[in-house]
Amino acid sequence: MATDTLKSTTGAGGAAGHTVRRLLLDNGALSALVVLVVAMSLLSGDFLTTQNLLNVGVQAAVTAILAFGVTFVIVSAGIDLSVGSVAALSATVLAWSATSAGVPVWLAVILAVATGIACGFVNGALVSYGKLPPFIATLAMLSVARGLSLVISQGSPIAFPDSVSVLGDTLGGWLPVPVLVMIAMGLITALILARTYIGRSMYAIGGNEEAARLSGLRVKKQKLAIYALSGLFAAVAGIVLASRLVSAQPQAAQGYELDAIAAVVIGGASLAGGVGKASGTLIGALILAVLRNGLNLLSVSAFWQQVVIGVVIALAVLLDTLRRKAGSGAASASGSSAAPGSPGSGRKGAMKLGIAVICVAAVVAAVTFFNSGSSGGTTKVGMSLSTLNNPFFVQMKEGAQAEAKAAGVDLTVTDAQNDASQQANQLQNFTSSGVNSIIVNPVDSDAVGPGVRSANTADIPVVAADRGVNKARTATLVASDNVAGGKLAARTLADKLGGKGSIVVLQGTAGTSASRERGAGFTEGLKAYPGIKVVATQPADFDRTKGLDVMTNLLQSHPGINGVFAENDEMALGAVKALGSKAGKSVPVVGFDGTPDGLKAVEAGTLYASVAQQPKELGRIAVQNAVRAAEDKKVDSTVKVPVKVVTRQNVADFS
Repeated sequence: MATDTLKSTTGAGGAAGHTVRRLLLDNGALSALVVLVVAMSLLSGDFLTTQNLLNVGVQAAVTAILAFGVTFVIVSAGIDLSVGSVAALSATVLAWSATSAGVPVWLAVILAVATGIACGFVNGALVSYGKLPPFIATLAMLSVARGLSLVISQGSPIAFPDSVSVLGDTLGGWLPVPVLVMIAMGLITALILARTYIGRSMYAIGGNEEAARLSGLRVKKQKLAIYALSGLFAAVAGIVLASRLVSAQPQAAQGYELDAIAAVVIGGASLAGGVGKASGTLIGALILAVLRNGLNLLSVSAFWQQVVIGVVIALAVLLDTLRRKAGSGAASASGSSAAPGSPGSGRKGAMKLGIAVICVAAVVAAVTFFNSGSSGGTTKVGMSLSTLNNPFFVQMKEGAQAEAKAAGVDLTVTDAQNDASQQANQLQNFTSSGVNSIIVNPVDSDAVGPGVRSANTADIPVVAADRGVNKARTATLVASDNVAGGKLAARTLADKLGGKGSIVVLQGTAGTSASRERGAGFTEGLKAYPGIKVVATQPADFDRTKGLDVMTNLLQSHPGINGVFAENDEMALGAVKALGSKAGKSVPVVGFDGTPDGLKAVEAGTLYASVAQQPKELGRIAVQNAVRAAEDKKVDSTVKVPVKVVTRQNVADFS
């Protein structure tokens, strides 16, 4: 009796252990996620906390919802590059309808969802009946949807209705609603794929479209429905994203389509079609979220974060390829799949887990090697910059790092890449990691509000740098006055032209507060000079190459212009290149920021002037005030860094 009981107990435990082993060995993505979580937990004591794990769930939610929709398309051997733009358009339609158009909120929500479905339907029609490759059809929709979002919003964020913004809040003060929405959409995805006619059709079309057609499937109509489903899920993702940011951002979700596709592929789907499942997609989205969260907590350089995430995606796809080759090789050798528990099956499973462990180990080794680590100071400060793809903010970072090193402060700098949602994630990570204070250079003053309010709740002082924060409490604002700088630029250019002439304006990234404020100041300043006419205003996204291209195009339609104002030095330098010999002679160009390249151009005479903001000084003062706030010392509510016009006469003082 005792022996029988012992055997039964052992058998039950062995069965449970065998089930866990099979689950891990048969799912390379799940194995990688488990190993990655364990590694991050060992590397950072702040990772495996309830609050941080909830942060990971929130940060994965939008990508996962988008990826669930993309799963339908990829399983049917298609691709959808438009989901990020469709998400932004749907959110913009909702916000605009409920505010500017005065439509009831419930109807605005229906319009937003209908917008997503309509975009997906158009994609499906172009692919099925227009015979366009899915890549081309959805690439076109990416551009159209983003353009419509900018047209409707006029390039500025639109406040989101409070009744819908609850989707970005928490239940009971701790359970995030975005996570619940993600789970619900995941269950719907699993149900559609496994239990519905259209789900089975997706696998059939992806496996062999011609065979599916000959079997009686109406392939064209099925593709219409498949792409419409993808658009529906994109609309839901856009609404959740805008709810988190409490505003519809016309530039939101840029590049999210690539994350969504990566999540689906990491989760085990094949780009060739016929393979994929909801659980795998969720795991893929969680892997990306865990990586970004963990790398933030480990103070890994923002530049190296992009490298590490790219390597993980490549390794995950390589793992999937090796797994499939091993599976097909075993099947051809034995004539059938290895039976569960057989030696061949065990070896294949062990290989999958081994490759997953090697991949994650490689990432962890890279993280450890490139991790800048603590500077040994007792004060920890997190700094989230709107972008590091701009010399102005690179200089701000350098000034902050120099001050932190001198003061013995442990400073972690992150790059939001001009993505308000990514910046919200970074602020969440700083808050959960228990930094002493936070410096934020907002992508958008409204969208950063919820993240700063979370820091307020945790009693972590926040210093706003260069741009203010709306609807949240900050210890101080360290900034130049962008509006005043715009007025200075207007006066400088107008005086150079003698109060008369035709000029063009190169705007920054649509929707950013810096572009709005500088543009508003310049427009206000020009009112004193009625003889000056702005003949063209075009965005060039604070980018030198785009500044060159846009200026070249404008010169075709306005060859007789007398002056140029660019909202930063990068665009101004692009305009100088386009103007050629005219720059600094017959056509003065005025920039903004006082970057090193801009100052060199001023010294050379090709750039007439730049409104200098002294970004290194701004970063240095921001760190000083963050440390003072962390030590509960008094700080001024506003600290102004002087703004000055730099011309050839005084450029030596700035160089």
